[in-house]
Amino acid sequence: MPTRKARALSKITIDHEDDASETTLSAQLDTTHTAPSFAELGVRDEIVRALAELGIERTFAIQELTLPLALAGDDLIGQARTGMGKTFGFGVPLLHRISSATGSPDDADVDARPGTAPLDGTPRALVIVPTRELCIQVTEDLVNAGKYLPGSNGRKLSVLSIYGGRPYETQIEALQRGVDVIVGTPGRLLDLAKQGHLILGKVGVLVLDEADEMLDLGFLPDIERILQMVPDARQTMLFSATMPGPIITLARTFLTQPTHIRAEEPESSAVHDRTSQHIYRAHALDKAEMVARILQAEGRGATMIFTRTKRTAQKVADELNERGFSVGAVHGDLGQIAREKALKAFRTGKVDVLVATDVAARGIDIDDVTHVVNYQCPEDEKTYVHRIGRTGRAGRTGTAVTLVDWDDVPRWQLIDKALDLGVPDPVETYSSSEHLYAELNIPTDAKGTVRKPRTERAQNVSTEDAPAAGDGTAASEGGAAERPRRTRTRKRTRGGRTAEAASTAPADTSSEAVAPEPTSPSGDAAPARRRRRRRRSSGGAGADATTAAASE
Repeated sequence: MPTRKARALSKITIDHEDDASETTLSAQLDTTHTAPSFAELGVRDEIVRALAELGIERTFAIQELTLPLALAGDDLIGQARTGMGKTFGFGVPLLHRISSATGSPDDADVDARPGTAPLDGTPRALVIVPTRELCIQVTEDLVNAGKYLPGSNGRKLSVLSIYGGRPYETQIEALQRGVDVIVGTPGRLLDLAKQGHLILGKVGVLVLDEADEMLDLGFLPDIERILQMVPDARQTMLFSATMPGPIITLARTFLTQPTHIRAEEPESSAVHDRTSQHIYRAHALDKAEMVARILQAEGRGATMIFTRTKRTAQKVADELNERGFSVGAVHGDLGQIAREKALKAFRTGKVDVLVATDVAARGIDIDDVTHVVNYQCPEDEKTYVHRIGRTGRAGRTGTAVTLVDWDDVPRWQLIDKALDLGVPDPVETYSSSEHLYAELNIPTDAKGTVRKPRTERAQNVSTEDAPAAGDGTAASEGGAAERPRRTRTRKRTRGGRTAEAASTAPADTSSEAVAPEPTSPSGDAAPARRRRRRRRSSGGAGADATTAAASE
């Protein structure tokens, strides 16, 4: 597995005012400084070994700055753009601290710093994330990094993800067996804590990941309730790509003299410089054709397409599937199992296009995403940053394409002004525009479809597999084999006899005469039973005449 290249630090700025409650630490990247390895920063050997198996040996800027403070138990605020390694920035010190305690809780020489009490099966660390997808991703990262760490009762370190859309019983049983680290969404965490199944009284390390997204989703009241359930003597780390005012207020309320860490590149903007951005003004009826051609660009790998609404996400996924692309969808109208299956298929490469809403933009950490397409204009600059942050991760390059409808031009101009992108008026572009093909390296012979949809392909395959008539090898002009002619013969009957026999019978012979006349017990022929005439249900003169005739 290739080893990740280390980025360098050239400028570190420390800003601390006497009347301020936090210290600001900023760093910029260049090529004059070699980042240290995790082992050089004092991380446990088990964690270093697990990270090395993942191809990670040296730190990113945010990790290099946070690890010394986080390993010491200090509160901090980590701010870096998406894809800069924030997860291991808090995950590595979290695993290191909760697994480094020795002795028993009653020993006097146990380290008094929060988060270092010995493990006993109750949660020692809590990570709060805004979305289910991010919860799954963070849990996988912590499991991979801590797979060699010892846990409680002679077991390996246990990490549990708790989020909605899954049965309560499974999560409650896991908590009863014993868990060392909890990663969860605010709603389900609060429910289990109120029911008494989740014990937060021994949490020593608390992490708020993507705090600005939790603010946007309205989780701030739930977070405040959870923070009131954890002990005051704890280490708290807050990580996010942006820091709006309410998040700063939350940090100053629940963090103790935190250090604000910002990792930046020289003259950096809010987006990755390694991501080439293309903005086009597109018509709503032509977007599907444009996306179909973008997906045929040279060098395209895994691609994510973002929409604003759930209905649009499913509509785009269905249309691209009809055009022959391997597409998955992730949005709120899908069940949790369906969403996880789609994400798993995208990670494993079974599908190379994923259509998702903005909620899924947080938590999908796939390094080889080459293209991101904004099918609809983002709501604001933060959403734009997080959308295109799915590509160009971990030192790789990427391409971001934004399709702006005529009605969304004012919204895009606000985003452009906030991020200083220099494209206030996108060029009008259609699926046949030459500059679209030239800028995105699309072959000139690219069409709107690549192959038949999956359903039609399956039908064709089943038809081709069927044996043909005669020798079973002849094929029809359409390419599909003909069905063998059936050898079964059918006989049509009438009144219990075949149609041929019924046609040769005398014309005055009716089916009623076929049955023998009933006889009386004395042997004499019984009088024939008079056939009842069926009355019509409709009223009127015709019905009255029929009734009169019957009575006569």
